[in-house]
Amino acid sequence: MTDERPARPSDIARAALEAARAASAARPQPTRRRIAGPRRAWTGPRASEDDPQPLGRLVDSLVSAQDWSEHTKVGTVFGRWSTLVGADIAAHCEPQTLTDGELLVVAESTAWATQLRLLAPTILSKLRASVGGDVVTKLRVVGPTAPSWKKGPRSVRGRGPRDTYG
Repeated sequence: MTDERPARPSDIARAALEAARAASAARPQPTRRRIAGPRRAWTGPRASEDDPQPLGRLVDSLVSAQDWSEHTKVGTVFGRWSTLVGADIAAHCEPQTLTDGELLVVAESTAWATQLRLLAPTILSKLRASVGGDVVTKLRVVGPTAPSWKKGPRSVRGRGPRDTYG
């Protein structure tokens, strides 16, 4: 009487591994031939396009590839206003719109609006030097707007609500 034990999983795995090794040894080994052709040129100490690039360089290449340079120049005027015109001037005015080369700047008071109108050539030359000559060609400075007493679609000429004061 033979005592047959059920095969253990480790015995099955061992037998499969030995069979695979025997089949691999029976096959002829391929010979390695060197294929004649161009070899990869290593970049060496210089950077190439395959190497990791700084983020700023990648953004610049994306801006030039997508032709976004005009939009980034306009964004530079609004984003770096205090750096471009100086902290003193930027503390008393802010740019509002830029359409067709005309930059609308709103001053905090009429005195600062007058001062900025006198400084307009200097401000324009600073903007041309930093951003480019074709982005801002004209500077229009306005003072603060006064509150309006007009309420609703209809109004009556005259002094308005101050009429009833006396």
